[in-house]
Formats: sequence, structure tokens, C-alpha cells
Amino acid sequence: MKRIGNLYEKIISVENLRLADQKARRGKHRTYGVRHHDRNREANLEALHEALLTRTYKTSAYEVFTVYEPKERLIYRLPYYPNRIVHHAIMNILEPIWVAAFTHNTYSCVKGRGIEGCARSVERHIRKYDGQPLYILKIDIKKFYPSLKHKVLKKAARWKIKCPDTLWLIDEIIDSVNGTPHPVRRDEICDGENLPIGNYLSQYLANLVFAVFMHLCNEEWRIDVDEYADDFAFYGTSPEWLRRMFFEHIKPFIENELELEIKGNWQIFPLAKNREDRHGRALDFVGYKFYREQKLIRKSIKQNFCRTVAKLNKRNDISLADYKQRVASWLGWAQHSNSKHLLKTIIKPEFQNGIL
Repeated sequence: MKRIGNLYEKIISVENLRLADQKARRGKHRTYGVRHHDRNREANLEALHEALLTRTYKTSAYEVFTVYEPKERLIYRLPYYPNRIVHHAIMNILEPIWVAAFTHNTYSCVKGRGIEGCARSVERHIRKYDGQPLYILKIDIKKFYPSLKHKVLKKAARWKIKCPDTLWLIDEIIDSVNGTPHPVRRDEICDGENLPIGNYLSQYLANLVFAVFMHLCNEEWRIDVDEYADDFAFYGTSPEWLRRMFFEHIKPFIENELELEIKGNWQIFPLAKNREDRHGRALDFVGYKFYREQKLIRKSIKQNFCRTVAKLNKRNDISLADYKQRVASWLGWAQHSNSKHLLKTIIKPEFQNGIL
């Protein structure tokens, strides 16, 4: 496997820092951090270049706060300058290298793939087993981001990169969360584990951690699998075979090599034909409930959709354009699933011709 060097000069060049600044500020032009940085923009970029050149750059202190939707999580936020610019500067150079190392069935946060790309892959796997029994092994990682060990992240970063200065910068960012409140054990501080939710680099490093595992699944163990972040769906014609693969290969690698814990609710089940079929179950994955002949929206997403539409339907002062904008994200879910009846039931009658 070829490892790539001589990357640091490209990352810290003033031209790349300017490009990173342009990307990092998208949608944030009015925020305090961007406006404050713009008072001395060129001088700041030159100073950042010098700090990176002399390796005196240090990640700023995190602002830590809690969000409660879709579930309670601790979010770590960095000031715009210099941190977000540095993260984008790194990804300008490393993203194509890392994405090339990901398998074709890694979807989380990869441009051109995402949730819908993963959903299409699930449908392809289901069609592959037409006329055959289909069982699914579904696993999830317990407290994935908070449990990631820094030594595992650094090892993953070295899988494709050998440039010492670039690795120093990545290590500095990985270790920067040390000393902040731990996202799970709130009475403790982070020390050698936790990948902060909120860092631009985090989503790619998380994918990189599973890259070797996914290559093993595809190329050595020959298991049909889809991955989205820390959720996995494995496909097979026999529950005994899936159970054997789980205990002989999947579980040992995740727990021993990646030092992560699989949730105790892992399960193997036959995929049902449709929602009326009581001889199997749906695969609840990436926001959908997949059956052999049906694809429905996950219940929690459908409930939020219905609540929002119910409130909008009571308003007499709302235009079609505004109505459509308010429900656009849910319409995407509905239009990519078997939800025509749902839309006809809940969408305001006078707007149905403009939406359906």
C-alpha cells in the first residue's frame, strides 16, 4: 500500500489557506467570528501560515454545549479563526486521498453519496437476493464518537499519510479535546479518547477508522455490507452464517483492533416482504424502513413531518412556496419512499397539485 508524503507545504500555503477561508465561511458571513477575522483578513492568514510553518500552531479552547435533538449530545465548537480555516485547509489536500481509501459502500459525509446513496445500496442488496432467503445482521457501535481512542485515530491517519508535519498537525487536532468535559462521563475530562462532534475533520476521521474493516468485509470475508457512520447492515442467506461471521470476524476486529464496543442489541432477522408480513421484520436504516417490496419512512421522521404539516395546515396566511419550503426536507424522504398515500392524507388539499 502506497503512503503519501510531501503534503504539508501544500496544506499551509497562503493560497490554500485563502481557499480554506472561502470554504469555511460559506453560510457564515454574518457571524461574529467571520466579521472579526475580516477586519485583518490578510494579516491573519499570513500569521496563520507562519504559525503552521514554525509548528507553533495550537488549537483554540473549545466551547462546549449540549443539544437535545435528535438526542442529547455534547457539541464541541471552535472559534472560526484560526481553527476552522486550518481544518478546511487540511481537507482541501487530504479529502481526495482519504475518499479514495474508503470503500464504495462507505456513505457517511462522502460527497455524492450520503443517506440517499446508502439507501440505494440497501435496495440493490435486497434485489440481489431475489428468489433467495434474506437475513440481515444489524449492529451499532456504543457511544461511537466519545469512545474513539486517540491512538486508534492516529493509527488510521497513518494508513495513507506518511508526511511527518501533516501527521503532527492531525495529532494536534485529535489531542486538542483532551482536558474538556467528557461527553458521556460528565464528571470526568477527556484524556486520550473522544472525537469531538462539531469538528469538520471528525466525520472523515471516523470513516477512516472503519476503512480497513470495510476492505476486509468486501475483499477478504466476502460479506455484503452497507455502512453509515457507526451503523452497519450485513446481508446473507443464512442466519447461522451471519452469526458465525459476527463472532469469528466482525466482533473481534471491532473490539480488539478498533477498541470499540458493539451495542448489546445487535440482531439477526429475516427481512419481511412488506409491512403486513409477520414472518420477518423491516430493516430500520438511514431513516427508512426497508422491506423486500416496500420502502417506508422511519416512524420518528414521519411523526415530525405530520406534526409540522398539521400546524401549517391551520394557517390561512401561508403561500404554496412558503409551505413547500417548510416541509422540503420531509418531502425528500417521502418522494424517495412508498409514501404517496401519506402525502395525499396530510398535505393541505389546495396545495396538493403544486406538491404531489
